[in-house]
Amino acid sequence: MLRKGPLPVWYQCGARESNVLPGWLRLCLCVLTLCGSVGVSAAPGAVVQLQVDGVIGPASADYLVRGLAKAVDEGAQLVVIEIDTPGGLDTSMRAIIKAILASPIPVASYVAPGGARAASAGTYILYASHVAAMAPGTNLGAATPVAIGMPGTPSKPAGEDKGDAGKEGKEGKEGEADKMPADAMTAKQVNDAAAYIRGLANMRGRNAEWAERAVREAVSLSAEEALEQQVIDYLAKDLTDLMRQLEGKTLQAAGVEVTLTTAGAWLISHAPDWRTRLLAVITNPSVALILMMIGVYGLFFEFSNPGSGVGGVLGGISLVLALYALQLLPVNYAGVALILLGIAFITAEAFLPSFGVLGIGGVVAFVFGGLILIDTDVPGFGIPLALIVTLALVSAGLILAIVGMALKARRRQQVAGDSGLVGSLVAIAAVRDDDPRSGWVALQGERWQVQGSSVLQPGQQVRVTAREGVHLQVSAVDELPPQGGS
Repeated sequence: MLRKGPLPVWYQCGARESNVLPGWLRLCLCVLTLCGSVGVSAAPGAVVQLQVDGVIGPASADYLVRGLAKAVDEGAQLVVIEIDTPGGLDTSMRAIIKAILASPIPVASYVAPGGARAASAGTYILYASHVAAMAPGTNLGAATPVAIGMPGTPSKPAGEDKGDAGKEGKEGKEGEADKMPADAMTAKQVNDAAAYIRGLANMRGRNAEWAERAVREAVSLSAEEALEQQVIDYLAKDLTDLMRQLEGKTLQAAGVEVTLTTAGAWLISHAPDWRTRLLAVITNPSVALILMMIGVYGLFFEFSNPGSGVGGVLGGISLVLALYALQLLPVNYAGVALILLGIAFITAEAFLPSFGVLGIGGVVAFVFGGLILIDTDVPGFGIPLALIVTLALVSAGLILAIVGMALKARRRQQVAGDSGLVGSLVAIAAVRDDDPRSGWVALQGERWQVQGSSVLQPGQQVRVTAREGVHLQVSAVDELPPQGGS
């Protein structure tokens, strides 16, 4: 929409003198006037939309951190993070929250579309954002760290709670002690997570007691209940509705007050780029394990059969990618050690006469290493047992194939060195004039001097019977071997 109001003075003057200006100059003045009017009435700062769909991990953290930085460079007035996640890794979640808290642009987390959720790590991100909104039919909560909510962890039965839901947040220290897990390390992690989300709630003026319950008791809320209990700020059916509700709101970002003019603002959506998609693939624990296997075996085959370079190149690239992925993931290094030990045992089986002991031990070590490789129970970051067993069996099959080829090659007659020379059939190339029992032959790409037991003829077929230094002993093919005496 063009801005209404009087024309600039310079244009009015130009219009009065239009009778003395050429036609092309008057046209340029009109274009400049229109451009100036549009510039004066330019639309407010754009709204940048980012999306988190799935488990929060290193890839999504990198995407959101870079997206917030890019929004600052673009001069956006608001960043909207559309969330649908079952949770994710603690390190990735905290990296996202740090970027949100440091952002000079307000950030609105919006759980959408209908049926989406902001569970576990998503709840923390929602509490950290300047604006928390949800679409109807969504839910949030269940923010207990998964690694400390494992089966078998002692907890207080639901039927033994004292008081109603409204009093649970105000129980004394004795009541909180009853709900705490017995394990000391687990209790530390629970208390740390509870204090973290309570601090975020107090910063944003949201329901801190329910936030702590979401950590300690893994409770959840629907969108309508979350709005009623002041867990979120807005209930919006879509992004347009949210922008309408945010119009004119004043928020504080990085210590600076920002007034939003979101009605009719440009919406810029930044989808994950190739870097984010690649990072999401290689940081999948299953893919990282496969890359590590390819890397180790690629280098093994390259060192055992140097020359082609294919194994070394593929193995080196795969191993570097696997190591990069593993350093971003919550890895149990005992699992890595067991996997490498298993590969070493399986490889040693091909060279040592252990009658299968090393091979079986290697498969067992590999399976146990794969099971404990990822040190978390967060959904989406486990390695399926079927994949681990399959890789172990493939490794064992490769080693057995190598052993079989080695045994078959061992039974073959050698065709190089002294063993390859003795017994060879060859034609006499030339005979010496001074000694008709001596001559030369071409064998294995080399010229050899031969000595026969009888007179030799050029072109005659002889068989090599022995090697003496640089001379070969030969006998004519039609000669009978000497008979042994009694």
